[in-house]
Amino acid sequence: MSRRLLVTGGAGFIGTNFVHHWCQVYPDDRVVVLDALTYAGNRLNLALVEGRANFRFVHGDICDRPIIDELLSTENIDTIAHFAAESHVDRSILGPAAFVQTNVVGTFTLLEAFRQHWETKAKSSNYRFLHVSTDEVYGSLSPDDPAFSETTPYAPNSPYSASKAGSDHLVRAYYHTYKLPTIITNCSNNYGSYQFPEKLIPLMCINTLIGQSLPVYGDGQNVRDWLYVGDHCRALDVVINYGKPGETYNIGGNNEVKNIHLVELLCQMMDELATNLPVRPTKQLITFVKDRQGHDQRYAINANKIKTELGWMPSVTITEGLRLTVEWYLNHRDWWEPLLSEEYQAYYRKNYSVK
Repeated sequence: MSRRLLVTGGAGFIGTNFVHHWCQVYPDDRVVVLDALTYAGNRLNLALVEGRANFRFVHGDICDRPIIDELLSTENIDTIAHFAAESHVDRSILGPAAFVQTNVVGTFTLLEAFRQHWETKAKSSNYRFLHVSTDEVYGSLSPDDPAFSETTPYAPNSPYSASKAGSDHLVRAYYHTYKLPTIITNCSNNYGSYQFPEKLIPLMCINTLIGQSLPVYGDGQNVRDWLYVGDHCRALDVVINYGKPGETYNIGGNNEVKNIHLVELLCQMMDELATNLPVRPTKQLITFVKDRQGHDQRYAINANKIKTELGWMPSVTITEGLRLTVEWYLNHRDWWEPLLSEEYQAYYRKNYSVK
């Protein structure tokens, strides 16, 4: 059965990679991208699919109910893949209001519109509302704690993770109250192509290429599980097609790494792969900066449920994925250089102060 998808936030990092994946695997499906094109959204990310007959881009906000209603009706949407979100913890600390508006109010707007649309279609069992969330809603783990599972209690510690937790609760409530066919996924840290420079891995790649310091929070001992974005898109594909409405699926990469070790590995790869680096070896650029407020110590994902029930497993190792990512940033300077705007530079100076 072909699908007619509305992909919110489809010009952002994960959304872009998902759109590329879906258009390649399901060329007969209709894909409509709705994106507000905030600082982290870039329409140029979708250049490879813009000319396809089954693709449409719409510039708009998920909080704008009339736009949502019009798209659901005129495009006869049966599947929403909801990526649109404010997602950077540091920015949520500096300005939390936008996170509540987009992540909570925006998700509510989509749910209400999709519910009414679904009810006009006799509550078709083929409809899906995929809500892409984060492992950060579960809070922080100690070194010896078991990894997050789908039954781990929510304990968000930042305005970002709290806003995502709120949206998760709304999505779950719409299934239990209205039987709207929703599915929630909670993923670990993604990395790969098209990721905005503020996030850790592209920040390190780009700063290395321009000879700028590599800021590492605190002592660099915080642990994250890293998931290559291509593996994540495969998982979401499986969840849309085979996942059970009302369920939650954790998606992880089985790659727990301390931040400082990740940065050191990136430095090794940059030294190996890049030519004409301003500073070499790049490891000498590492600078420890004042720790993030309320910095969670460790995230880890137990992805046994999606493996057992849907047959998905990550296929890209951290070394393979980082090499692919480093090579992408080396080969796409024309993509990231325009993003280093004065607004970005001002945010950067405000966020990173030397210890």
